[in-house]
Amino acid sequence: MSDRQTLPLEGIRILDLTSVIMGPVCTQILAGYGADVIKVEPPEGDIMRHAGAKQEPGMGAMFLHSNRGKRSIVVDLKVQQGQATIRELLQGADVFVHNIRPAAIERIGLDQASVRALCPNIIYAELTGYGITGPYAGRPAFDDVIQAESGLASLFSLQSGGAPAYLPALIADRLTGVTAAHRVLAALVHRERTGEGGYLNVAMFETMAEFVLSDHFGKRTFDLTSGDIGYSRLLTPYRRPYKTADGHIAVIVYNDKHWKSFFDVIGDPETFALDSRFQTAAARADSYDHIYRVVEEVLAKETTAHWLQTLTAAEIPCAPVNSVEHLLDDEHLRSTGFLQKHERDGRVEWAASALPGIRAAVSPRKGEHTQDYVKASRESGLASTT
Repeated sequence: MSDRQTLPLEGIRILDLTSVIMGPVCTQILAGYGADVIKVEPPEGDIMRHAGAKQEPGMGAMFLHSNRGKRSIVVDLKVQQGQATIRELLQGADVFVHNIRPAAIERIGLDQASVRALCPNIIYAELTGYGITGPYAGRPAFDDVIQAESGLASLFSLQSGGAPAYLPALIADRLTGVTAAHRVLAALVHRERTGEGGYLNVAMFETMAEFVLSDHFGKRTFDLTSGDIGYSRLLTPYRRPYKTADGHIAVIVYNDKHWKSFFDVIGDPETFALDSRFQTAAARADSYDHIYRVVEEVLAKETTAHWLQTLTAAEIPCAPVNSVEHLLDDEHLRSTGFLQKHERDGRVEWAASALPGIRAAVSPRKGEHTQDYVKASRESGLASTT
């Protein structure tokens, strides 16, 4: 069966005025489902074109991994002709996505009211740092700032007692991008059913605040003004890769069966039978520091290979602590086709694709498709007025 028969967004056109990571992640997901995504770049190009390793100028790895399957056009939004070009392209678009700050998008006449007056059935998706009605509206936002402001960075302190830290991944950008993609998909379903376009705002701060609070609301779930914050299982300092005799291992001894099996394989069934802290989920929930410290002390006595073999046989979830490089040779990822090979002008590029059946493609060079889309749009506009 061909891609054309299987991709669910075939025939949907998305005008993409996003840059950096958050917005491009959203529109790359939609492009993977078959949408025709027109990436609008300024004359200097998306700043992420210069980030990460590269084989040619303006095609950095960070850009490639957020812009696959799109078409790139160059439009100068600072001039009236550029703004007019976007209005022409909007006529053939189903979705308009941008992550431009509210004051700037209004200044160039592409705010929600202006665009939806021009195209009532369009889905207008606005990705911002903060919700547009609160006191933070309009502030600039970057992943590091949102990790700190959402409480995520502080969780490292709560767990370890050390300094706050950033997760060494662009979690706020990428999670917000994924959230925006499924909001756009829901809006497309709604339009299919009702014929109505719509407006949606997806904000980094609110997205990450929900992400953190969903795990750590704690007693404030029942009384917003008092009570402990946090989920103790995630915050115990003993929840970490465990040291073995020759390295580290990830182990999660979780349910009743796991705990009984754990004490059986280490030759200490009496402890499970006599210590009530291990026997039920309710008891364990009050004793995470103790029970995970016991696991840590036991695992330190044998090698990683020993524990992987022993715990796997006992059906206790465990895994080696891989380096990022290891993923490139991981037998499971290779066997499922997760790592995808693309060629551009005789040179190879590798990409990761977690979802089989989603279109994989190369990323566009800056302005590679300007003539295709801008010329066609202008010719269509001229034809409609004659």
